[in-house]
Amino acid sequence: MKKIIQASFFIFLLLISSCNKNENPTEVISDQESVSKREPLSGSEVANYIDRTYSLNNGFNWAMADNLVLWSAALAGDHMLSIGVGKESLSEKSQEDLQKTILAQLSQIEGVSLSDLLVYQDDHLHYIDVKITKLESVDYLRKLEDLRYIEPVAYNYFSYNQTRSSSGCTTESDVISTADYGTLSTGAKVPWNYYIHNIDKAWAYSKGRGITVGVIDTGVSDYQPNLGSKFDDYYSGRHIEKYGTYIDSNLYWSTNYDGYHDKCGHGTSCNAVVGAPNNNNYSPVGVAYECNLISYRATADVVLDDYHERKGVTMALEALADRSDVKIISMSIGYPWSIGNIEDAVKYAYSKGKLIFAAGGTSTEYTNWYPVIFPASMSETVAVTGVEESATYNECDVCHTGEKIDFTYVMERDNNNHQPVTGYYADTANYFGGSSVATASTAGIAALVWARYPDWSRSQVLERLKQSAYFYPYEHEDFGYGNIDALKAVRGY
Repeated sequence: MKKIIQASFFIFLLLISSCNKNENPTEVISDQESVSKREPLSGSEVANYIDRTYSLNNGFNWAMADNLVLWSAALAGDHMLSIGVGKESLSEKSQEDLQKTILAQLSQIEGVSLSDLLVYQDDHLHYIDVKITKLESVDYLRKLEDLRYIEPVAYNYFSYNQTRSSSGCTTESDVISTADYGTLSTGAKVPWNYYIHNIDKAWAYSKGRGITVGVIDTGVSDYQPNLGSKFDDYYSGRHIEKYGTYIDSNLYWSTNYDGYHDKCGHGTSCNAVVGAPNNNNYSPVGVAYECNLISYRATADVVLDDYHERKGVTMALEALADRSDVKIISMSIGYPWSIGNIEDAVKYAYSKGKLIFAAGGTSTEYTNWYPVIFPASMSETVAVTGVEESATYNECDVCHTGEKIDFTYVMERDNNNHQPVTGYYADTANYFGGSSVATASTAGIAALVWARYPDWSRSQVLERLKQSAYFYPYEHEDFGYGNIDALKAVRGY
């Protein structure tokens, strides 16, 4: 049966469609007396401002918010502001000097010591997280020209509006229909949609050997030996590494990193899609079943609405970017609009030659009109969404489409069954859907191509993927280059 929770990337019911487009966002949430008194807005009022601003502009980012709204959002989010210090034109020394000046000035405005002001600093990406209480701090920062962003990094939009959200988490297993898989000589199951993309035929030329894929998600289950002790059963030359950058705490100042173990289930599925082994455990096999995997537990779930999730993803991206063995990064996680520190980290990983795949977004069938989400919306990422098994292109019931999509992947049948994947526990499997499975599977196809042509650059691999897709040399307005033929991608014809 179809698992809505597992398939859902996030579910949100924005009430913006009925908004009056002539209304001023600030007037909607605050009367003029409140504005003149410069009193903070409530978290719900800020959420209402975001909805209205989106309606007026068909999008939102914190640069659109005035000082009052930005300050109010910071207060509603543990008083936290994230500041991207310095633009690309500034030298390293100038960025460092600017950061010192900002911290000194904010310390004076707030009347606190530097240790009480500064929560976190990333000297590599040049951003700082500070705790503020006064509107004057925002006024000061907004006057500076050499800042990349000023964002209330701990403000949780989904906590303050009339939204229903899904974590995308489940550890339950399914009974996989025999109609939804084939079988290899080892007994490993081949998901039904691999045959549509010719992944099974591509294995005659490449299985992903020698390529390392980084997966940033909710981690890997300790209870699944196919992503542990049995990972190299078929090919003993490969390995899986597991790390944790997520701090499981509601306290912004906590440093309680609690490891790689997946408490959600989503990350286990994504890792399994990319590289679950071909062995005699009778489990669904991964797309690139000889590749290496590096898993980062950077989030609690798929929606990046928590301070520690945003920092965790940033740290994971930096770590993978600095590894020369990592070629591909897969992220089936995201948020409706951009997050400054993650955007910085994506750009950093891109500058290191990484091929970064990101999920286009998954919502209810009533809200899948929403545009491609962040970070798939960035030009530095390759955006992927899911489509139905059909003679014509139809997005899956819950998948986002739009001009930002680069590729599609077939992952939903007429009976609503999705792709079978290795499960959370030993000897289990489950159906996995949405743009999450589409993204991880496409990252696996890229690993097959790169393993066949190990001397190629990112741009060469990406170009081959495009050339092997249905709409090439054209791009569909909603589906990009379309479905990739994995056999054509590894052979070139």
